[in-house]
Amino acid sequence: MKKNRVFTASVATLFALLAFPDVLAAQHTRYKLIDLGTFGGQASYLSNGFDGIQNRHGTVVGAADIAAADPDPGFCFNFDCFVSHAFQWRDGKLTDLGALAPGWSSVALWVNESGQAVGISENGMIDPLIGSPSIGFPEFRAVLWQNGGITDLGTLAGGYESIANAINKHGQVVGFTTNTVSDPYSFFPFPGTTQSRAFLWQNGVMQDLGTLGGPDANALFINDHGQIAGNSYTNTTANAVPDACSGFSANLPTQDPFVWKDGQMTDLGGLGGTCSLVTAQNNRGQVTGQSDLAGDLMYHPFVWSKRQGMQDLGTLGGNTGLTNWINDNGDIVGKTDLPGPLTPQDHHAVLWRHDVMIDLGTFPEDTSSNAYFVNSRGQVVGTSEDRAHMIIGVGEHAFLWENGGPMVDLNTLIPSGSSLQLTYAVAINERGEIAGFGVPPGVLPEEYETKGHAYILIPCGDDHPSNCENDAPGAATLSMGTGSRTDEAIPSATQFRQRLRLRGPALPKP
Repeated sequence: MKKNRVFTASVATLFALLAFPDVLAAQHTRYKLIDLGTFGGQASYLSNGFDGIQNRHGTVVGAADIAAADPDPGFCFNFDCFVSHAFQWRDGKLTDLGALAPGWSSVALWVNESGQAVGISENGMIDPLIGSPSIGFPEFRAVLWQNGGITDLGTLAGGYESIANAINKHGQVVGFTTNTVSDPYSFFPFPGTTQSRAFLWQNGVMQDLGTLGGPDANALFINDHGQIAGNSYTNTTANAVPDACSGFSANLPTQDPFVWKDGQMTDLGGLGGTCSLVTAQNNRGQVTGQSDLAGDLMYHPFVWSKRQGMQDLGTLGGNTGLTNWINDNGDIVGKTDLPGPLTPQDHHAVLWRHDVMIDLGTFPEDTSSNAYFVNSRGQVVGTSEDRAHMIIGVGEHAFLWENGGPMVDLNTLIPSGSSLQLTYAVAINERGEIAGFGVPPGVLPEEYETKGHAYILIPCGDDHPSNCENDAPGAATLSMGTGSRTDEAIPSATQFRQRLRLRGPALPKP
């Protein structure tokens, strides 16, 4: 294990000034706001921890509510108990991608550069192994959308549930599937649940990737070289203390991140505790995540590479930290705690670049922030909020950080009187297009889970296909309204991934 790398804010500030000498003269682009709206319901979503929801060509995938109640009120797929349809936004058009069964829910979780999308769809059936006579748990399946159609990728060994988490440029899909072997520690934590297995799907065949010695594994990422990253139990014995993998609420077996390539699964280890999780992977084979320290009371962010192994990225002096994304340059973004006696500790968005941790700060009125994504140009997006909203896990102000900072409130870069208050910015592609969440007028930031809308920001400028100055008056704020839709449906991965404990909270948290 490599030596911890903890860098002070003063060093980070010096590095930022040296790297970006024109910081004080930085000018920020204005944006056209596209409110993606819904399919007639209350909310729209971007899911999967926001990895892979947007590609280089500006395509964005997610889910949006229709004006129909969930057919299984005992287990609503969304917090608002509306049915959701997977959507794709491309070239100014919002399209419903459909589902495996009419009237049920779906969500798209990842889109590759050619526009193939993967995610989850309910199939209208009830899982016979989960739930009770009064509460039926709906079956959901990993699906692939391409060429206007939807494909059920199936399950392994007779299981009833599966999720497709990611797809690379070659059309290789990874995710997890249940089988029928009873498992008290299943990654799928419901009564009567069974083992969860990581899979690779290619050319119509689903392959079990195995585990690190325990009963369960989940494949979360696959890069364009076929390297797969995920998490797995390493044994079948619950540890004596709860850890971060259970939200510090249950005793589970040790869980480590893995890399799988060409039939070989490699255990990436951890930082001394019993819970380590992968949160991102790039095309260079680098993997980032978070790992408990010895004693499982604190966790730190890490980066792993084949050459250097696992390195502790440290914090800003507080107890915990995590990563959200790593780009192909090796730039990493996330958040880490600040020192202090308060519980929980305040945290700041950070960028790790060339082994230096840069504190991105907050807005003057706020105490905490989180960075979700960094593109190859070094542009970072995230959210900032006051302490009251941090404690309840809600962001308030979507931000953009570039050219050495300081962060800029994206609400100041869109037309006044826009249809949304931008509370989260969660993805930014190489063209500078931004995807995120916002709330309509009269809706509180804490209601984004049930009444929020997904949005896209298109940069205004001569070097971008959409030059706002040449648009018709008022066109700088567009609403997709109810979009286009089919008679089919699919579940939003937001609540699902939170409940399944696949990666930790799936809804955006500050």
